Amino acid sequence: MTRPESVNEARALEQALSVFTELRPRLFGIAYRMLGSVSEAEDVLQEAWVRWQHTDRAAVVNPQAYLSLTTTRLALNVAQSARSRRETYIGPWLPEPVDTSSDPAVGAERGEALELAFLLLLERLTPTERAAYVLREAFVYPYTEIAEILQLSPVNARQLVSRARKRLTAARHEPIDKEEHRRLLGVFLLAAQTGNVAALVDLFAEDVVSSSDGGGTRGAARSPLLGSARVAKFVAAFAPRLWPGADFTWVEANGRAGVLVPRGHADVALLTIDASPAGIHHLMWIINPAKLDAFARSRSRARRRL
Repeated sequence: MTRPESVNEARALEQALSVFTELRPRLFGIAYRMLGSVSEAEDVLQEAWVRWQHTDRAAVVNPQAYLSLTTTRLALNVAQSARSRRETYIGPWLPEPVDTSSDPAVGAERGEALELAFLLLLERLTPTERAAYVLREAFVYPYTEIAEILQLSPVNARQLVSRARKRLTAARHEPIDKEEHRRLLGVFLLAAQTGNVAALVDLFAEDVVSSSDGGGTRGAARSPLLGSARVAKFVAAFAPRLWPGADFTWVEANGRAGVLVPRGHADVALLTIDASPAGIHHLMWIINPAKLDAFARSRSRARRRL
């Protein structure tokens, strides 16, 4: 015979799971924007779920506020250690991309803070600045809630967001819309496949950078390449080896167009760009097999939801 206490506990746990599942997209969105890593964000949510199970939920007036606070503080702890790990990362580090073609898992309230190039800019902020900015600009949390989450005064929370916004605005190029972004990437692919150095230089802004995130993978450039002429020659030099017979797969990575570049039966790179009206400023090559595998899993989840 089932004890009444066991039935009540099962019902309470089922209700806790229902609440957490409903809020999960937002919680993942917060953690992912703070960390730039799907795997680290998933770990944070796993720990948040454990804490939610063991808290006195009857005393929680606002589950969203409680879980947002818990998730943000856990992500802050991870962000501190992630900074030291990235200092020893082999080669350039780029955020781990996620498929956003159906965007249910990321919880994109405001898409700007989701783009790969913008996540990379967020790395310039301190973890606390980043948390305040993400909560305010991506999820429109009131300053009183941000202050409680970060254990600050509302005035200090407002100052943090303002300082972060100024730093990001100063570093960011004038944005272009999604259609122009996809067009520029397509034109780049045509020029790259033919090895047309002049056409590539015309596409690039003077300060263009090419970053290959291989995480130590053999053949990945260990340092970023700088300057339109140098990057164009580099891309052209790889044309005979990289592009022949390549059947690209167009994808949506973090709200912007990207392409998966195959070799044989496997995808060996995900390429996307950061661009402005002045041209392409950043070629971002994700070559790290672990990040490519994570992106493939996010694509599978997105397709199942469509």
